[in-house]
Amino acid sequence: MSDLINDGMTKVSWVASIANINAPTAAELTAGQDFTTRITPDGLKIDPSTADVDTSSLASTFDTKTVGRVGFDTETTFKRGTTGPEDLPYTTLKYGVSGYLAIRRGVAYATAWTAGQKAEVYPITCGEPQNNAPAANEVMKFTSPMKVTNPPATAATVA
Repeated sequence: MSDLINDGMTKVSWVASIANINAPTAAELTAGQDFTTRITPDGLKIDPSTADVDTSSLASTFDTKTVGRVGFDTETTFKRGTTGPEDLPYTTLKYGVSGYLAIRRGVAYATAWTAGQKAEVYPITCGEPQNNAPAANEVMKFTSPMKVTNPPATAATVA
């Protein structure tokens, strides 16, 4: 048995427009802004949660539940840059900006978006950027809180 190593195996793009989030095209994803190298190693946070729905009744002697609504707690932490292209996440992901966060996992970062790859596509509206507190021996960082505005495609296939 072998384990899939995470290092260098994730690609994250910010895409302005996608016609079908369940089947984004390689051209749409390639046209997006590749922010992968600007995200800190622990900076991609997309945490799903599923609410409980109580299905027990007055006659129940055991609490039963089923799955309810799904939500996502989403934010991304970026390194600030000294040039325009390096600081593009900071100048792009402002309060109220909407787009799509496209993520590919388990394929080498340098591999181009290609038909048949699995991806996650999240419709996002950005919150107010948060400048992270300065710390010794660290790069300057900011966190973009991101709100998932519609059901995402967590198992999309690149067309």
